[in-house]
Amino acid sequence: MDVTPILESLNDAQRDAVTAPADPLLVIAGAGSGKTRVLTHRIAWLIDVEGVSPQGLLAVTFTNKAAAEMRGRIEALLQIPVSHLWIGTFHGLAHRMLRRHWQEAGLPQSFQIIDSDDQLRIIKRLIKGLEFEDDRWVPREIQYFINAQKDEGLRPQHLDDENDPNRRQQIAFYQQYQEICDRGGLVDFAELLLRAHELWRDNAELLAHYQRRFQHLLVDEFQDTNSIQYAWLRLLAGKTGVPFVVGDDDQSIYRWRGARVEHIQQFQQDFPRASVVKLEQNYRSTETILDAANAVIANNTGRLGKNLWTEGGRGEPIRVCSAYNERDEADFVVGKLRTWSDQGNARADAAVLYRSNAQSRVLEEALVNARMPYRVYGGLRFFERQEIKDALAYLRLISHRDDDSSFERIVNKPTRGIGARTLDSMRSYARANSCSMWRAAGAVASDEMSGRAATAIMVFLNLIERLAKDTDGLDLHEQTDHVIRASGLIEFFRKEKGERGETRIENLEELVSAAKGFEPDPVEEMSPLDAFLSHAALEAGEGQAEAWEDCVQLMTMHSAKGLEFPLVFLCGMEDGLFPHQRSIADPQGLEEERRLCYVGITRAKETLYITHAEQRRMHGTDSFSQASRFISEIPNELVEEVRPRVQVSRPIRAPLRHARSASGVAPGAELGVRLGQRVRHAKFGDGVILNCSGQGAHAQVEVNFESVGTKILVLAYAKLDLM
Repeated sequence: MDVTPILESLNDAQRDAVTAPADPLLVIAGAGSGKTRVLTHRIAWLIDVEGVSPQGLLAVTFTNKAAAEMRGRIEALLQIPVSHLWIGTFHGLAHRMLRRHWQEAGLPQSFQIIDSDDQLRIIKRLIKGLEFEDDRWVPREIQYFINAQKDEGLRPQHLDDENDPNRRQQIAFYQQYQEICDRGGLVDFAELLLRAHELWRDNAELLAHYQRRFQHLLVDEFQDTNSIQYAWLRLLAGKTGVPFVVGDDDQSIYRWRGARVEHIQQFQQDFPRASVVKLEQNYRSTETILDAANAVIANNTGRLGKNLWTEGGRGEPIRVCSAYNERDEADFVVGKLRTWSDQGNARADAAVLYRSNAQSRVLEEALVNARMPYRVYGGLRFFERQEIKDALAYLRLISHRDDDSSFERIVNKPTRGIGARTLDSMRSYARANSCSMWRAAGAVASDEMSGRAATAIMVFLNLIERLAKDTDGLDLHEQTDHVIRASGLIEFFRKEKGERGETRIENLEELVSAAKGFEPDPVEEMSPLDAFLSHAALEAGEGQAEAWEDCVQLMTMHSAKGLEFPLVFLCGMEDGLFPHQRSIADPQGLEEERRLCYVGITRAKETLYITHAEQRRMHGTDSFSQASRFISEIPNELVEEVRPRVQVSRPIRAPLRHARSASGVAPGAELGVRLGQRVRHAKFGDGVILNCSGQGAHAQVEVNFESVGTKILVLAYAKLDLM
């Protein structure tokens, strides 16, 4: 048999994986090492050379797009249709299984799948029906709790309330939610996986049938499996199955979604006969970029270990830009993008990556000003994001009570007991009397309603009046900050657990920074607030490119996984931003941040810029940060430092030196402190000294505290513990 077509395009390590004997195999596939090629060629090898029936294969991917790509490649290799193959996502394959065995799974034949929004609506109705207050029990928080338990394979009866009344109520919500779904024949996404696992766990004959059928199990992105997915695979594999799993422990960046990098390390324990093949030859990036990625990720512990290499050229050095502030950083990036475009390169071949969604605002503004088309990949432009529109609606209503669209957007957000029927009454009154919703609300609450609904309306109207009064005369950014906090939006989104809630809060805090940096056009005769609201509306309406247009790609580093670009910018590389503040003190969190940095670096094929700002306006306050520790983990010989137009005051790679006064004595030296020294404060916790000024009793230090950001303290009274 001629196996040349299957093996001719593979390197030695890929060939070892594809032709491995029928035993469990773990393929550690580094970034850009051809893992999809190995998976598809392994399937072709099993069918064409080993004589395995296509019906005896089950292949799992993490997206429908990846599944479709895999099918296409296999068809091209074998020249046969493969629509009958069991290739799909975990959810897709679980759904297929449940449709076939709905009775054994305890489901009606016509069960319906509900998406995340449907699930949330059921939970909202449940809370309302039990007459709980929405502001105490946030539907999204309950949704997060339910899905997290299902992802761990846990039903309500498996959970311990730990003598915690809140947890006890969450478990009760889970129980009641599941009863509603069971009565209606409804299955959410997490339930698909849990129910499919239970189907095999509780039906020995059925499990044995599929274990005999699916001898070969192939899994892509193995590092991203959660507990229930891995349990499902282990059940199906049993003692005789041959799992062939491909993943990269250095690219496990979804711990907040339930992904367990430990599964890669656990695989060899669960399958003692398993061997390991490492794919280390990279077909994407230059040697310099790979050496940098290898050096950074080497600082993580517990890795299985690999070292990416390429037969390609050395390539350009990695350029590190130390900008004065976030606007200088954005101007630098846009300037380089303009040069790139002017040299005849496609803008779509350039990507600007950032750790936090909120960072996109300043970058977007610079791109709009430069008239350079861009697209926010996998997300919305800053001023189009839900939480930003919510905050702006509060500001608009404070400025213009008759703004009906703003009124309807926030009248019950955060939830305050104003339901659909109450809103319909206000709309009817407004139409009949040709007045705004604001005026209708006051009239309806006074004349046509009583009890809880009327009270809820008056609470909202009084809130808006109080916000207007309390913010009158404040600076624009102080107005904005006060409104997003006093309105309850910050607390509302804080209850939305996980990465999504944290991102929304960061975006709201970035809105304060936007307000602080906003400069109204002096020609326009408008209040600063009205000018800012007009600016926000215009920003939301322009800048992002049409689908067909050649444009710069903006995205978070999480969104960039799996993509590659000739030119990449990693922006905001500062301790506290990346690595994120919440992860710095958590060893596991810090290692995941470093893996995310590794992913970011390896998106670049030819040219990589890393930028950071000495000063950054965050949450409406100017803070001073150290360059990310990840930058210092890149060997010096791989780096070329560049500067934007404004000369920075502190080179990032040079040792910190004391500033000296006219007397020649370094500020703070007589009191025993120095730049870069770690200190501890009784109230603010641990921090690093960024700057010293003055002498004697007037000496001051600027300290970047891990928990509260930058503070300026008088040394004589600060009572700092030197570390």
